[in-house]
Amino acid sequence: MPRSRRTVLQQLSSTALGAGLPGLSAAKDGATQSASPQVRFGRLERWPAFRSRHVDTRPVEVWLPPTYDGRTPHAVLYMHDGQMLFDAATTWNRQAWAVDQVAAPLLAQGVLRPFIVVGPWNNGALRFAEYFPQAWLALLDDAWRQALAERALQGAPRSDAYLRFLVEELKPAVDARYATRPAREHTALMGSSMGGLISLYGLCEHPQVFGAAGCLSTHWIGSFERNRAVPDAALRYLRSRLPPPDSVRLWMDRGTRELDALYDEAQSQVDALMAERGFAPPRFRSLVHEGSGHNESDWQRHLAGPLTHLMAA
Repeated sequence: MPRSRRTVLQQLSSTALGAGLPGLSAAKDGATQSASPQVRFGRLERWPAFRSRHVDTRPVEVWLPPTYDGRTPHAVLYMHDGQMLFDAATTWNRQAWAVDQVAAPLLAQGVLRPFIVVGPWNNGALRFAEYFPQAWLALLDDAWRQALAERALQGAPRSDAYLRFLVEELKPAVDARYATRPAREHTALMGSSMGGLISLYGLCEHPQVFGAAGCLSTHWIGSFERNRAVPDAALRYLRSRLPPPDSVRLWMDRGTRELDALYDEAQSQVDALMAERGFAPPRFRSLVHEGSGHNESDWQRHLAGPLTHLMAA
C-alpha cells in the first residue's frame, strides 16, 4: 500500500527540504548574495543578472582558465549551484568546490582538454523545484506527488523550464560571447545531490545538446529517509529515456557518511540498470568513496575524478 501523504510529508521535513545541509539546501542568501568570489587560477566573470523567459533572473559565474586566450575554442562544463563552486569565503556554509584549484593543475599537465565552467546560481528556496526531474512526478503515487507539491516543490515543478533556460538561452549566450566548442561531445553537465539529479535528467532530456554528465552524491531518495517510491520512479524513467551508452560519458559517485549513507540501495539499483543497458567503463564509472560525506569539501577532494572522466584531453 502506498504511504499516506502525512507520512510522506514527515519524510520530506518541514524545513524547506534540508535547511543547513550542504548540497541539498538552498544557499541561505539565495540569489541576493553579492560577495564576489575570488579564484587562484584563471579569472572569474560574473553575469550579475541573466534574464530568462523560463526561470527567474539570476547571476551566472563563468570561470576562464589560464588556457583561455579568447581565440582557442574551449569545451564547456555547466555546473549547477554556481554560488558554491569557487570561493569558500563567499558561500553560506564556508565551503566550496574550489573548481579552479582542482582543474588548473590538471589543465597544465595536459590531462584535461581546455574547458571553461559556467555556473548558474541556484534559485534559493526554489532549488528543489528546479532540480527535481519533472517527468518523475507522473511515475510517483498520489501521496508522494501531493506531498512534494506542498512541501518541496512549493507549487509547480520547474526542472523542464530550468533545462530550457540552459539549452535555449544560457548556452547560446555563452557560445556567442566566448570561444567555445559548442558540439554536444564538448558540452557537459555536473552537480551534486539535487544537482546530480538535474545533470542526469538534462543528459536524458537533451542528448542532442549534452554529451556527458557528472552526478555526485545523487539525491535518489528525494527526502531524508530511504524509500522505494522516488528511486523506483527514477528507474522507470531511466529504463525508457537513457541515451545509448556509446553516445555519452557518465560519472556517478557517492560517499558513505551523512546523507550519502542513505543512497547505497538506490545507487546500487541504478548501477545494475546501467549494466543491464550496456553502460560500462571507460564511458561509465560509478564509485563509492569510503568515509566521504554530503558536503562541498568532500566533493572538492574527489573532483579530479569526474573532471578527468568528462573532460579528458
